Amino acid sequence: MGAVGTALAGALASAGHEVVACGRRPLSSIEVTDGEAATTHPVRWAAEPGDVGPAALTILATKIHDTAGAADWLAASTSEGGDVLVAQNGVDQAERVGPLVGTDRSGTDPSGAGPRGAVVPALVYINAERTAPGVVRTRRTDCDLVVPGGEEAARVTELLAGAGLAVERSADFTTAAWRKMLTNVSANPITALTGRRVEVLAEPQVAELAMRVLTEAVAVANAEGASLDDADARDVLTWLQALAPGSTTSMLQDREAGRPLEYDGLTGTVVRLGDRHGVDVGANRALLSLLSAVSPAPGAGAR
Repeated sequence: MGAVGTALAGALASAGHEVVACGRRPLSSIEVTDGEAATTHPVRWAAEPGDVGPAALTILATKIHDTAGAADWLAASTSEGGDVLVAQNGVDQAERVGPLVGTDRSGTDPSGAGPRGAVVPALVYINAERTAPGVVRTRRTDCDLVVPGGEEAARVTELLAGAGLAVERSADFTTAAWRKMLTNVSANPITALTGRRVEVLAEPQVAELAMRVLTEAVAVANAEGASLDDADARDVLTWLQALAPGSTTSMLQDREAGRPLEYDGLTGTVVRLGDRHGVDVGANRALLSLLSAVSPAPGAGAR
């Protein structure tokens, strides 16, 4: 499990839920440090999809480009229904993951076999840093997760809130998803390219670049049906600049660890949609070119 998956698993484990860690390296426990308090929780490790068994809730917290690789795991954990929380970046979480678990966004099996669990997209605002396998440090914000306001998210929202997570239900999830996308297409590329944490966004020249990236993304978001303006771009930059010192980003952590960078589903999406709608995305295109030179993205250009 990566940073976000471990942080969410820790919250659920602290509320008494059994946690199964899926794949990669064995884990028998996880440790989450929030502020100065560190808590350790036992987990059960599943080496293969056949070891999982049906689950009430499956959390998919992989990078966008690793989604297809989780298909067998999702099939195993949702074999008897069960909800899926898609804790991934981007603006098309439910559409991306729904076909892999045989459900649509309403939680109904399209084959007509009967009701199935819901696929619930989540926007993650917890700042989580993975410091070792199964070990994370979190820097919590006023809102940990944003999910859609429809009834399909009710069960998942109740479960997460019961685990002490601050969950907001949004009636306009398209706008909420694009607002979160603003944080990702600005902070992630800039920190990864500079090799510095979010404090770099407070430097005047970097902040000017970030605003260009953000205003372009706002124009693309509105073309896609969101309701944002340049004030939202300024608010996002102000929010990022106010994060706790030392806060990092997932893309910076991936570059430091030598892992593929998740820019194709973020900056790449803004550029592709900008081109589709005739929106100028010059600043985002420049970042995309630099990121692709740093790390060729798995699946880049495949959409």
